[in-house]
Amino acid sequence: MPHSAYFNQECRHCPRLAAFLDDVKQKHPSYHARPVAPFGDPHARLLIVGLAPGMHGANASGRPFTGDYAGLLLYRALYDFGFSNQLESTDLNDGLQLGNCRITNAVKCLPPQNKPTGDEIKQCNSYLAAELKTLPAHSVILVLGNIAHQAVLRAYGLKATAAKFGHHKLFDLPDGHKLVSSYHCSRYNVQTKRLNMQMLAAVFADIRKLLDA
Repeated sequence: MPHSAYFNQECRHCPRLAAFLDDVKQKHPSYHARPVAPFGDPHARLLIVGLAPGMHGANASGRPFTGDYAGLLLYRALYDFGFSNQLESTDLNDGLQLGNCRITNAVKCLPPQNKPTGDEIKQCNSYLAAELKTLPAHSVILVLGNIAHQAVLRAYGLKATAAKFGHHKLFDLPDGHKLVSSYHCSRYNVQTKRLNMQMLAAVFADIRKLLDA
């Protein structure tokens, strides 16, 4: 299914975010500085949901988790577990391809200070809900961080208390998909030792088992 079914490159429904992107584009003319499209296999059974584009990462490159620290662990794990043809994601022309995996964000636009408001998360949730409906049967949704976790629950029409967020937690969704939660692979979480490569690899090992079952 084409991205247009669950992504709008011209979306400006959030006035604060739209104005911020305009300002960023003026300061950094070479940056993408627009809503960032999902990236990967359109027929994937693994959907990874992050929070939002980073200023000098996805917002600059136009690809989720590309060009900043947060992508280092994620793309290494994707490569190690057979979802990617390359160890690193550097830019749109690096030849990287994902197989049976797609990466998206709960909020498609860069928020000031990396903090979207509750209303902005709600406004963008319709795109996430539409994307979730395109997943094949028995898919796995990996959420990175609590905001992404709550966004998926909202997209399903579930209460925030339906599944408590925690690292390496599994939840059965009403449509037969599996929700797997993980700490976000941000620089802060890695430097404070809240998350490391071994912890993320353990999550992906279980995801591989779920997909292969």
